[in-house]
Amino acid sequence: MAKANIYDQVRNNKIKSWLLFFIFIILISALGVAFGFYLGSPIGGTIIAAMIAIIYGLIAYYSGASMILKMTGAKPVTKREFPYLYNTVEGLAIAAGIPTPQCYVIDDSALNAFATGRDPKHAAVTVTTGLLKVMNRQELEGVIAHEMSHIKNLDIRMMMLAAVMVGVVTLISDFMLRSFLWGGHGKSSNRKDSGQLGLILIVVALVLAILAPIVAQLIKLAISRKREFLADANGALLTRYPPGLASALEKIKKDPDPLVDKANKATAHLFISTPFRKTKGLMARAFSTHPDINERIRRLKGM
Repeated sequence: MAKANIYDQVRNNKIKSWLLFFIFIILISALGVAFGFYLGSPIGGTIIAAMIAIIYGLIAYYSGASMILKMTGAKPVTKREFPYLYNTVEGLAIAAGIPTPQCYVIDDSALNAFATGRDPKHAAVTVTTGLLKVMNRQELEGVIAHEMSHIKNLDIRMMMLAAVMVGVVTLISDFMLRSFLWGGHGKSSNRKDSGQLGLILIVVALVLAILAPIVAQLIKLAISRKREFLADANGALLTRYPPGLASALEKIKKDPDPLVDKANKATAHLFISTPFRKTKGLMARAFSTHPDINERIRRLKGM
């Protein structure tokens, strides 16, 4: 019965994640069409949006992981330096059926970890020194299994793409707003539709340009929260011992100083738990990179 429950969580979280991702694509398409209406060519606006997405995406795809590791201060380590970590990563990689990721360590007392890369062949698992000092073997296995699930499920690629989409939406929106600010009504003032319909289209495009980056960020965060639940469930499947990860999350929840010094808003969604100090309230939950840790623990204990 427990296994069926885990598989149900995996399936449900996959469906919800891809649904959010589909909404993301619709948002970018709508932004491209709206910009195209303003320019006088909906197709042209869509092509511009697609070109920006492709160029931005290629840069992030091939350089994103190395940039993230540098931004967080992660250092590559050898098996001689951290044999305990290496043996755990190697064993779980074999169990997951993927190549062994590279191991990195952040010299920080906070209890945290993350995975990054573009695919299982080009992936890395990073943990803080604080986490290595506090976790016992079963808890460390739970944390690494969680990160290994992110790699196997290609969450590392999905979240990179989500970040790219947020960047694309922001770039197009910013370009649209600058066009409205400096270009007046553009070509629309000289066309037949420059009357009431043209004015309505301009207002819609302007509102979309202002709200799209906010909506895009909310979708990205929602995807991140769903993938955390999925990685918890898959990590439990990988170790066949949900209490290990549940116990690790309990310790992370009680961490008196959860702040990872070199973490920022661009990398926060990658960590197993928010690398910032906890905040409360409806807005804080809406803009949170992670689901409530108590709910994650509850689900793991129920498996």
